[in-house]
Amino acid sequence: MSAYQEYFDESHQLVRDSVRRFVEREILPYIAEWEEAEEFPRELYLKAGAAGILGIGYPEQFGGSHEGDLFAKVAASEELMRSGSGGLVAGLGSLDIGLPPVIKWGRNELRERVVPQVLSGEKIMALAVTEPSGGSDVANLKTRAVRDGDFYRVSGSKTFITSGARADYYTVAVRTGGEGFGGVSLLLVEKGTPGFTVGRKLKKMGWWASDTAELFFDDCKVPVENLIGMENMGFACIMANFQSERLALAIMANMTAQLALEESLSWAHEREAFGKPIGRFQVLRHRLAEMATQLEVSREFTYRQAVKMAAGKSVIKEISMAKNFATDIADRLTYDAVQMLGGMGYMRESLVERLYRDNRILSIGGGTREIMNEIIAKQMNL
Repeated sequence: MSAYQEYFDESHQLVRDSVRRFVEREILPYIAEWEEAEEFPRELYLKAGAAGILGIGYPEQFGGSHEGDLFAKVAASEELMRSGSGGLVAGLGSLDIGLPPVIKWGRNELRERVVPQVLSGEKIMALAVTEPSGGSDVANLKTRAVRDGDFYRVSGSKTFITSGARADYYTVAVRTGGEGFGGVSLLLVEKGTPGFTVGRKLKKMGWWASDTAELFFDDCKVPVENLIGMENMGFACIMANFQSERLALAIMANMTAQLALEESLSWAHEREAFGKPIGRFQVLRHRLAEMATQLEVSREFTYRQAVKMAAGKSVIKEISMAKNFATDIADRLTYDAVQMLGGMGYMRESLVERLYRDNRILSIGGGTREIMNEIIAKQMNL
């Protein structure tokens, strides 16, 4: 039995086929242009919403589908990555890190107002946790929210926020209590709120098609009704959210590696040197065999963690391992793909050039490689 048959059923294949057709029709003809423009049209959110893609994995009552079916989400994510643009996937999928806390812990009125608009693509959702003073040290974030009657007054800033410039709703981590993880809360902040401004779009090494921005809060008044979960319990919400984000990043890394391998195989068949296809030289044949082996191991390990997550099991240690392993493999395969294509691999017109750049963020976002190792070590009682 192949890994595909073991983890994905007929309904997942329908999801996969639908998303692949969407990518072929709505993204691939334009992705090179969008990458150079460093943005994609806002209209794509509406198209993805109408196609049911944004709602995969979310409750039907809000316009979603396949609630609780993690492998439907995996299938959709893998097919979106066939756009060849990690930035587009990150931007289009920013709801997947911003919206879950609202659904799980937000008030009913908040959920009913916000979630359907986001799943339809009418509104865009972002998560705002990272600050200029420190990215990985979430427990010591500085953005302060002080209760003032029916409002919180928020002051501080965020940076490296995916969809930061164009989002309508932001799930923002703030400090409502004392120092450390016990004083952190989550607030939903809406664009246009007095005192809230969006800074410049940031220039990045990769993920060109995603918009990444700075956010500023200057005595910004946020209604108390926009509190997500209980006050001072936000850190637990963030940590729970991180597990799904790390699975998503492992899947992105594996698909980045998959595309790099496919491009390398195609080049090995087509490119000739010294009178024969380069794939017939043993050194390259063996390199391709090793690339395929490494990817297969990484993908299998990632899928096993998804199975356990779908069953409600804790995989704090294992999903950290999966993220590190997958990003390590993607590092190797994108490097090898550029090397195999030679000069063409260094050209902007080459997919592997983009994969090589986009890949670099995957071992940083969602918790750095070093933080993952710290989590793994703590889970081992070290």
